[in-house]
Amino acid sequence: MNSGRRRFLQIAALVTGQPAYGAQAPSALRATSGDSAEPTWDQRLTISVGPQNADITGKDEKALQAGVDYIVRFGGGTVHVLPGIYNLRNAVHLSSNVRILGSGADSILVKAAQATSSLAADCDWYDQEITLADPTGFRVGDGVCLRAKNPDHNGNTVVKRTLMARSGNRFKLDRAPRENLWLSGNPTATTLFPLFSGENVSDIAIENITLDGNKANNDLLDGNYAGCVFLQDANRITMRKVEARNYHGDGLSWQICHDVVVEECHTHDHTGLGFHPGSGSQRTVMRRNRSENNDIGIFFCWGVRFGLAERNILIGNRKSGISIGHRDTDNRILKNDIRNSGEAGILFREERDVATSANRNVVEANRITDSGGNNGVAIDIQGFTREVRITGNHIRDSRPPASRTGIRIGPKAAAILLAGNQIEGVQTAVEDLRQPPGRKP
Repeated sequence: MNSGRRRFLQIAALVTGQPAYGAQAPSALRATSGDSAEPTWDQRLTISVGPQNADITGKDEKALQAGVDYIVRFGGGTVHVLPGIYNLRNAVHLSSNVRILGSGADSILVKAAQATSSLAADCDWYDQEITLADPTGFRVGDGVCLRAKNPDHNGNTVVKRTLMARSGNRFKLDRAPRENLWLSGNPTATTLFPLFSGENVSDIAIENITLDGNKANNDLLDGNYAGCVFLQDANRITMRKVEARNYHGDGLSWQICHDVVVEECHTHDHTGLGFHPGSGSQRTVMRRNRSENNDIGIFFCWGVRFGLAERNILIGNRKSGISIGHRDTDNRILKNDIRNSGEAGILFREERDVATSANRNVVEANRITDSGGNNGVAIDIQGFTREVRITGNHIRDSRPPASRTGIRIGPKAAAILLAGNQIEGVQTAVEDLRQPPGRKP
């Protein structure tokens, strides 16, 4: 079997739950050098981390990182995070073939309160040190976010690094910033970072653990850079039974990540997004999760394709339960329960033209309740959106009468199929702005 065929079957197994190898059951495989197809082993290498009675004793990111690094040294396995509260001054940096297994609500990783300072000297793109105006609260080993206005185009520069050495108010970075941080751009350093970070990694699982972003004591860092979990350029990731809460930014964010499975997670009370399948992510599966009291429950970012959002519960998100837009095509939004969204239950964002719109998506059998304020909309299809199927949804508003709408189709949308939707308690069931004035939709 060639590698392409094997990978196809592995993806099919991920989505369908069926055996990945056809007639060849995993138990019939033999471990062979260089072959990623593995037998089903009864036991794999596991190392425990905890405040006491653990293989590695500790309650901070250093102990957790030591567990990850030990497992990686021997080709992969499980880091079992024992009950305890772990205070993090830097991200736990994940590597390929690692499973993080917590103890549910009893394993709590908490981001430390931030320290922040302006820079006191220019840092050029090739430098590997920064000078802080006020080093109070900074320690060697801290994760830091360096931010400034770009001197060339006045855009935002954001760089994440670790402090490796110190002399007074001068700190060595683990890597050069590769960006100019000049005093003219008002550069700052702040101890901001994700709790779990993984970049250019694959075959990772994070399960049964609680992550607390401590947003009351930390500044905003958006989901393009951080979150309780932040993944970049990663493949074959599973997040299951993760509680992510209180981050001043996103809960779970993955950017240019493929074959990500997110199941039975609870992400809530973030400043930013609950679930953020980010730019270019292919074949994301989000099932049986809960997203509450975030800015947006699920945010399909940019070029997110062939994804599935199914049987999720999305409650009290300040803007929309689900937002989908720029080149987010061929996704399925099925059987979700979306309640009390601040503006819209499901929003198809307005993009600049047909090619950049959220085309060929399916919205089916969702329950959407009490969306927006007095002018709220349950499903709002904006811009040049094309070829969207809206079928079998139950839209309901239980509040006193107001100028609310079940489904609104914008004037530039086309090829929108509506069928079998049940709409109750709103002033306008379907508002089709494509129709000539005075003509009923």
